Formats: sequence, structure tokens, C-alpha cells
Amino acid sequence: MLSAFVSAFRTPDLRRKLLFALAMVALYRLGSVTPTPGVSYEAIQTCVKSVGDSSIYGLINLFSGGALLQLTVFALGVLPYITASIIFQLLAVVIPRLETLQKEGPSGQAKITQYTRYLTLGLAVLQSTALISIAREPGRFIQGCNENIIPNQSLFIIIMMVLVMTAGTGLVMWLAELITDRGVGNGMSLLIFTSIIAGLPGQIWSIYKTKSLVITVFVLIIGIAIVTGIIFVEQAQRRVPVQYAKRMVGRRMYGGTSTYLPMKLNMAGVIPVIFASSLLYLPVLLTQLVASSDPAKLPPGWAQWIQNNFTRGDHPLYVLAYAGLIIFFTYFYVAITFNPVDVADDMKKFGGFIPGIRAGRPTAEYLDYVISRITFPGSIYLAFIAVIPLVAFQFLGVGQKFIFGGTSILIIVGVGLDTVKQIQSQLQQRNYEGFLR
Repeated sequence: MLSAFVSAFRTPDLRRKLLFALAMVALYRLGSVTPTPGVSYEAIQTCVKSVGDSSIYGLINLFSGGALLQLTVFALGVLPYITASIIFQLLAVVIPRLETLQKEGPSGQAKITQYTRYLTLGLAVLQSTALISIAREPGRFIQGCNENIIPNQSLFIIIMMVLVMTAGTGLVMWLAELITDRGVGNGMSLLIFTSIIAGLPGQIWSIYKTKSLVITVFVLIIGIAIVTGIIFVEQAQRRVPVQYAKRMVGRRMYGGTSTYLPMKLNMAGVIPVIFASSLLYLPVLLTQLVASSDPAKLPPGWAQWIQNNFTRGDHPLYVLAYAGLIIFFTYFYVAITFNPVDVADDMKKFGGFIPGIRAGRPTAEYLDYVISRITFPGSIYLAFIAVIPLVAFQFLGVGQKFIFGGTSILIIVGVGLDTVKQIQSQLQQRNYEGFLR
């Protein structure tokens, strides 16, 4: 990995792309620490230092690199864009027009990207409005902190804060697209990667100060072991052999080649973990919102039961629910993103077939059989990676202070592998010598 980066900086074209991507990342981090006008910087820092780690907004705060709890210009980060992209992926299954656009190639994808941008800005307005409305009342935004985060709550200040946060989301989306076009790797993924990595030194230093050097070293060893296992599994794939029949076009003969259809063990990526985490946050968030407005609306004992079982990551009921939801969403997401019938039709269209399997419906049934068998170990792997760090680090006494949790480590490794592969691919294009030197 390090040799790939060293070789890339020796290549002028790649060096410009890497420096441009680093400049955009630096601008993104600058916006992540710049407070939104109207927010009391001293009050928000006091709240974050006192009870920041126990916030129910941990997942969103993770994706924003700590910007959410500080109510900065980029407080929403990439979350509205991620939500909009997932919504359009799900809608493409039920809306024929979107499904047609997906199959039209670059032109159709450009249309979907445009719709995603509009939906992102709409979601940013809604999320920023909800965030500011919660932060207006002391003690609601960060539980246990009664500081007055927004001293001046005039209508002009509130509208300005909503506009600034929405504009920040639009700027983040633009920076991500610039990195994709002029830099290296996927821009949105790199920004998420940066947000998570930004908290790593602080988390390690916090463990060292509160615990000991032995515990810190032991935690790092466990983290390295988890990263190694994830790298091994993320690159695992089932290669289904595909043979293309020979065909004559004029005087030329085409086809007759053998290739394979790669089917990754983890085809769902990190999406099931995000879905499961978000769904488990909803009962806690709903309880706190309803209790703060009208406690009489809550059934007796219901809020206390949720508080006891779903606010601690090491609680047995929480762990079981978390693992079960991850397994369910893995099957669900793979089912809506991988269509065996479409893959079989495309293979048949170009004269491809799986040896021993007839083209058409038998091929689709075989692919469905293979993907269902692959998804099971993939879902168990995701549940294991998401749950084991929580339990293991709870036993070590570091709790949620360590960043090697399920969602964060999957994103870090996945984005890192993808970026290195793209750099190596561009290096091969520039240094390929062919058969004759």
C-alpha cells in the first residue's frame, strides 16, 4: 500500500490528483470545525467535553467527524446525500421509470444523480431544521448538559442557521464530486473516511489517559487483528465461470472466450450495519422527544425499559437485536441490488452461458442459489464484526471511546482498499510496457 502511494507521488499526473484530493479534504475538515453563526462556541464545547460520548447521535456524529455535536457549518456532513442515494436505490425497485434510467447508462445515471442532489438539499433543510429545533432547548440536544447552546433565538438567526447548514451540505456534495472528477477515488467515500479517521488519534489518547499503556497496546492489537480479518473477507469472492460462444460477424469471429462472474462474499457492504444502527436509535430518540414534550404520553415503564435495554451497546438484548437486524438487512439489500434474472438475460444476450447450466431461466435460478448461499456467511460476518468489538471493548473497559467499531472499521477498510486499487490501476496504465520493451 505504501509503495503504491510513493509511486503515485513520483508520477506528475497522479501527484496532482492526490494533492488536489488532499486540498479538498483539508477544506472539508476546516468546515467541520467552523461553528455555525448563532451557536455559542463555549457552551457547545462544554457540552461535548462533558457528555459527548453518550449522545444518541453517535452514528451521525461519526459520519460528520464530530461536526454534528458541535453544530458546525458541515454539521450534517454527508448523511443527507447517503440517505438520498439509498432512497433512490430502493425506489428503483418499485418505480419503473427509475429502473429504466438505471439501465440507460451514463445519461440515465446523470439524471438520477441530478434527482439525488435535489433530494439531498431537501433532506438537509428538514434535518437542519429538526436539529436546530432540538438544540434550542437546553438539555434536549445533548442529554445531561443544560448549557444554552443558541443564546439568540430570533426568527432571523434560526433561518440563517438553517440556510448555512443546508449550504454546507451542498458544498460538501460539490467537494465530493470534485474529488471524484479531478482527484483519486470516490469523493463521498473519501470524505466519510476522513471524518472517521479524524477521531482516531483523540480516541487512542483518551484510552491512554483514562486506562493504561498496557490496555492501549492490547486494544490496538485487537484492532489490527480485526482489520486484517476484514481485509481478507472483503476480497473474498465466488467466481462463477462464464463461457461465451463463438459467432461470425462478416469474416471475423468473435467470442469463444472464458471468463468468470465475481460474486463478493459481502455484497451488501456497510449498508446493513447503517440500517440496523439507525433503526435501533429510533426508539431511544422517540422516547426522549416525546418525554421532553409531554411525559404523560408514554406508557408506564415503557421509556424506562427502552432506556435500560437499548442505550448500552453491551446489553444482551441490544446485541441480539443488532445482530438480527444486520442479518435481515443483508438479505434485504442484496435482494434489491442483485437481480439474477437481469444478469442471466444480459449473459444470454451476448452469447454467454455457465458451463453445465442452460441459458435463461436455469441460469437465473442457479445464480439465485449461489447468491443465497453466499449471503448467509456474509451476513454472519457483518454481524460478527459489528457486535464483537462492542462486547470485547466493553470487557476492556474502554466502551464507546474506541473507533474500531463495526460501522467505522468497515468503512475505513473498504474505502482504503478501493482507493489503493484505483491508484494501482492508474499506475499500471502509465507504466505498462507491453510485450516489447
